[in-house]
Amino acid sequence: MNAHSMAVAAYGNPNTAQKTGRSAEYEVIARITWRLRKAIDGGAASFPALAEAMTENRRLWTEFASDLARSENQLPDSLKVQLLNLAQFTLIHTNAVLEGRADADVLVEVNTAIMRGLSGKADVS
Repeated sequence: MNAHSMAVAAYGNPNTAQKTGRSAEYEVIARITWRLRKAIDGGAASFPALAEAMTENRRLWTEFASDLARSENQLPDSLKVQLLNLAQFTLIHTNAVLEGRADADVLVEVNTAIMRGLSGKADVS
């Protein structure tokens, strides 16, 4: 193994661009949203998969809320408040879905809206 091969093995391909925080967040939300959509589309038989995806989504939104509450977070205060409200809604709605009192479609919509914001695009599917 030559020095270049060892460096690639240890540090990754130098031609691969580093991910930004936004792109990493986008990827996580996209993966969770895809799991939510797949479970929703599977109907009642997919409830275990839905519960698992929703638990992952809840962890994500809990982490978002925690990050937003940190003094180091430099987002504008008005945006922090809006995102914290979305986090609270998401957590409450998740409980309602898991208890059978609501459906999960709105959680996909919330995540998709966040993905739009992170990507700077008007339409993310």
